[in-house]
Amino acid sequence: MGTIRVVIEDIQPQLDGGSTPVRRVAGEDVKVDARIFTDGHDQIDGALLFRAQASEQWQSVPLVALGNDLWRAAFTVQLLGRYEYTVCAWVDHARTWQRDFKKKYEAAQETEVDFLVGAEHAHALALRAADADARRLTEWANALVDPDRSREERAVLADSEGLRKLAHRYPDPMLVLRHEPPLAVEVERERARFSTWYELFPRSTANTAGVHGTFADCEARLPYIAAMNFDVLYLPPIHPIGLTERKGANNRAHATAADVGSPWAIGAQAGGHKAVHPALGTLDDFRRLVAKAEELGIEIALDLAFQCSPDHPYVREHPEWFLLRPDGSIQYAENPPKKYQDIYPFNFEATAWRELRAELKSVVEFWIAQRVRIFRVDNPHTKPFAFWEWLIAEVRRSRPDVIFLAEAFTRPGPMYRLAKLGFSQSYSYFAWRNSKTELTEYFTELAAAPLAEFFRANLWPNTPDILTEYLQFGGRAAFMVRLVLAATLGASYGIYGPAFELMEHAAREAGSEEYVDSEKYELRHWDLERADSLRDFIARVNRIRRDHPPLQSNRGLKFHSIDNGALLAYSKTSEDRSQAVLVIANLDPHNIQTGFIDLDLDAVGLSAEHAFQVHDLLSGARYLWQGPRNYVALDPTLAAAHIFRIRHHVRSERDFDYFA
Repeated sequence: MGTIRVVIEDIQPQLDGGSTPVRRVAGEDVKVDARIFTDGHDQIDGALLFRAQASEQWQSVPLVALGNDLWRAAFTVQLLGRYEYTVCAWVDHARTWQRDFKKKYEAAQETEVDFLVGAEHAHALALRAADADARRLTEWANALVDPDRSREERAVLADSEGLRKLAHRYPDPMLVLRHEPPLAVEVERERARFSTWYELFPRSTANTAGVHGTFADCEARLPYIAAMNFDVLYLPPIHPIGLTERKGANNRAHATAADVGSPWAIGAQAGGHKAVHPALGTLDDFRRLVAKAEELGIEIALDLAFQCSPDHPYVREHPEWFLLRPDGSIQYAENPPKKYQDIYPFNFEATAWRELRAELKSVVEFWIAQRVRIFRVDNPHTKPFAFWEWLIAEVRRSRPDVIFLAEAFTRPGPMYRLAKLGFSQSYSYFAWRNSKTELTEYFTELAAAPLAEFFRANLWPNTPDILTEYLQFGGRAAFMVRLVLAATLGASYGIYGPAFELMEHAAREAGSEEYVDSEKYELRHWDLERADSLRDFIARVNRIRRDHPPLQSNRGLKFHSIDNGALLAYSKTSEDRSQAVLVIANLDPHNIQTGFIDLDLDAVGLSAEHAFQVHDLLSGARYLWQGPRNYVALDPTLAAAHIFRIRHHVRSERDFDYFA
């Protein structure tokens, strides 16, 4: 439109030109920035518009000018699902008149014509205003040109804040530019942002060695998990396991009659993805486990592994869903030179792809009907992106509370693509980031835009597939420091237990990240009462996470300089900087390390004029610090890390908060 003179540029947050929604959880703010300007010297105004996608009514928040053409406003998302937001702006002639009139008045240059121009602006606004506002504007215009009022009285009227507010409320539509199309934000529940995961094989929960565990045994394990303050219990596949090409202990190609097989070889005579392994119990037993977990504040997360054993009913009933080789056999999974003869992948390029998709969607819906709301998805990067985008959108259409975790240890591009198309969280490269430089660079990248707007890393120091060299040779201190790093660098993290708290560190062979006697292929019996267990330490760290909001978000992360390459220092701070947690970790699990930290005081809401207290939430110790430069020493045999709560403006040791 030829009458529009404003320009709107660089609206943030925005992903892929607006085609991908940014992500938030209910209760969070969406801060929106934009560059807005016009030709000449006229005043401009603008508004942030937003609405839940299901609503027809847009809500409006005034934009605030920050200088240099940057404008900002924010809104809070409350409902699960999708919101839309956009920015509109316009030239504001009434405000321009107010600004110029004030300058003329202060220079004693105003004339009666200037008062008449102001009255005209008010009358124009009144024509667009609601009845009560129209009356106010008309009365104001009449008063502005009233000859019985003094020059000073009318000058005060000219500077009316009420006029500015009404000018914002009723802009001339011929001058308004609105950014189209609207941008989007996907809103999930809080656990998508902040969650603490514990992985457990139910079949290894029996009290007697060599006996197959049940859902009832798993239920008996719940208080142990709750005492460590975990809120998500992730179960690997609980379905029947195939017999054909079953893998033996330590992934041997041939199984004995006693071998239980890999849970990821899904499907047998007892059923497939909608059945439970008969040795674990019944579907009623599973539902009871879910209910008992909920009573303890724990959600059950299920593995979603879209693949089949050769014995899966799908193989017999729908061979068209699989890739047939020229000899008529079905192609099993392989990643040369590795072969997985016990697993058949689906062929998503099959002619019957629509029927395949519909069936896989029904699998998710089946488990949602059993009160499961969290799914850990196995190797999603080996299935089509379009499939996941469709499936997640279909599920969330009726169940926006469902959370999907992507187990995608792959290149950054595919990992980030999965997050953009709907996955709530993703596994990350954390397990292999061990040095100070690696950790600093990686988490600085994750905490900054654009990744922070859509990618939520879930940090795992170990998994059934990953036993890093650092854990194999670092001893108890290595497990402790990796736990602290995972629990404080990430708002969501998980451990594979009881292997982690019992510090399982023996690899199958040199150079391997596979556990010897891996629980993936055999039953394990764990001595949970071992005196050296890390269970109490884990419970303390998780309690710290629950009690300190800065650790419940991936935002507010700041790395601080410390003059020792083996010491890593970083803080997390609440948005208003009223709460701050400082972590200092010794990355060397074998030696005492000391150094001086140069704390960025402003980043944690401190000033150089006041002393402050740092309270180690792990040991209980308190220290009085002054200024940015302070000394630290960490003996890994005693404490692998400090998790400090910062108490602001302590004047002396007398002000120590011994009861906090």
